[in-house]
Amino acid sequence: MPNLSPLPPQLQRKSLGDQVYETIRESIVSLRLEPGSMIYENELSETLHVSRTPIREAIRLLVSEQLLEVLPQRGTRISPISERKVNEARFIREHLELGAFKLAARMWGLQDRQAERAKLDQLLAGQQEAGAAGDIELFLQHDEAFHRTIMEVTGNVTLMQVINHMRGHLNRLRYLALKEFHYLDQVIQEHKDLIAAIDQGDEALAGSRLERHIGKLDNEMPALRQMFPHFFTD
Repeated sequence: MPNLSPLPPQLQRKSLGDQVYETIRESIVSLRLEPGSMIYENELSETLHVSRTPIREAIRLLVSEQLLEVLPQRGTRISPISERKVNEARFIREHLELGAFKLAARMWGLQDRQAERAKLDQLLAGQQEAGAAGDIELFLQHDEAFHRTIMEVTGNVTLMQVINHMRGHLNRLRYLALKEFHYLDQVIQEHKDLIAAIDQGDEALAGSRLERHIGKLDNEMPALRQMFPHFFTD
């Protein structure tokens, strides 16, 4: 049986198709469904307690994201982590997110941001609790929400959709790095530094701190490939 849980309560207000898609995608990103492993519609349907129709739709979407791949005569498997795709996703993230954070710093002081600031503080507290509990999956979920909250200040919906679509490949590597290298306290401090730069409305400082924050992969990739060669391709 696949390493999945029934649909979580926080997704229940979404359409069934969206619930199934997000549940399977999150299981891929968090490596509960390991790279290279096979998945089967009937097992997913039984585990998630849904019909095979939303399972097929979720699989179709995940194949389009290249997080799943269909093997002729064999079935569907979780795509191995592609170093090429990770580097492509990182390039997009660095350029789009850098622009978004600079714009967020520029726009931050133009209106009352108490609600956004309270949410960021809440997410940081959640990260600290998740880190203390060793819950890397929850830690990464808070991390994603932190970045998303800042970028939402720009009001650019298309930007958010593009970044969310391509980060699945990158986040599998990030999850693995957080799990193995345990630099959770460093990530939290870097988030605090980012908030301080945005509070000041300092675009250049926000940009330089973000570049440092997301620039660790050059050192992490070779070590992770050596530790988990069966997870990778390219």
